[in-house]
Amino acid sequence: MLKSLQRRFISLFLLFLVPLVLAIACNPQSNTNSNSTPQVLNVGVPLWPGFGPQYVAYEMDLFKEEGIEVKENFFQVQSESNTAFLAGKLDLILTGLTDVVTMASRDPDLKLIMLCDYSDGADGILGRGIEKPEDVKGKTLARESLLTAILLVRRFLEQAGLTEADVNIVDTPAADAAIAFAAGKVDVAATWEPFLSKAAREGNGEIIFTSEDTNIIPDGYIVRTKTFLERKPELKAYLRAVDKATKLIKERDEEAVAIIAKRLEVTPEEANDFLNGVLMLDIEDNKKIVFNKKHALNIYDSLEFAAETAYDIKLTPELVDIDPLIDDSLLQDL
Repeated sequence: MLKSLQRRFISLFLLFLVPLVLAIACNPQSNTNSNSTPQVLNVGVPLWPGFGPQYVAYEMDLFKEEGIEVKENFFQVQSESNTAFLAGKLDLILTGLTDVVTMASRDPDLKLIMLCDYSDGADGILGRGIEKPEDVKGKTLARESLLTAILLVRRFLEQAGLTEADVNIVDTPAADAAIAFAAGKVDVAATWEPFLSKAAREGNGEIIFTSEDTNIIPDGYIVRTKTFLERKPELKAYLRAVDKATKLIKERDEEAVAIIAKRLEVTPEEANDFLNGVLMLDIEDNKKIVFNKKHALNIYDSLEFAAETAYDIKLTPELVDIDPLIDDSLLQDL
């Protein structure tokens, strides 16, 4: 009798144990290895119409549709976002690529994986009582100490054969430069939307120069090499999500435009105007234009100009090699 009970107990134990083992083996979520748990992708994003794909993908749950979790970290000032990224607090940032040149001089372990836009009039210089470029000589010009702003000002001054030595430069964040202009504290200021148009109206001034029809100011998605190598599936999913958002924005989808308007704290009509000053770039645009050296708006020429300028004005101790910064291999898989 005892042996019979023992055999029955063993049979019942195996009856419950085998399905349990099979369930654990077949269910990847049961793996206690922390590497199996999807990591949060920490993304840093400042205020800029061209960063609309991040805003839209985040608010419309396009990242979740692609199976990834994104934590959005908002920064009012782009330089603060860049600093947080260099400090290792962010996995990916949306930023002006000209500034990546100066960042790379301190930390060359950076990768551009896709471009989100070229400024096409949304970056500009405000002026009051300025009829021609030569009129800015001796004026006080407020601009942020970012290569993006420096390049814009340099291109403007070159029209009159001037340099920054011919004006009184006041280092001021873009938003504050617009406020200073609107308040009449400076007669010239470099800034970008959504600050540009508003400051022109409130400061009784004009937009005297912009980035229209140029590739001077590109904006893109930047990661570190370690993130690039270790998190390719997540990064591809991220790019697919922002690509969906970019297409919605290019079509001027009402919900997408409303999201951008809310972020920029403007009306949808104003947001549409701002977006008209930005050349939005989806995945196919990146393949055909951005990473195509034969195209006039390719990123290689743009970053070479930025690197040469940064070195020339001593923002970098040596000429930055841009080739290691650019990697379109993830795009080519999409």
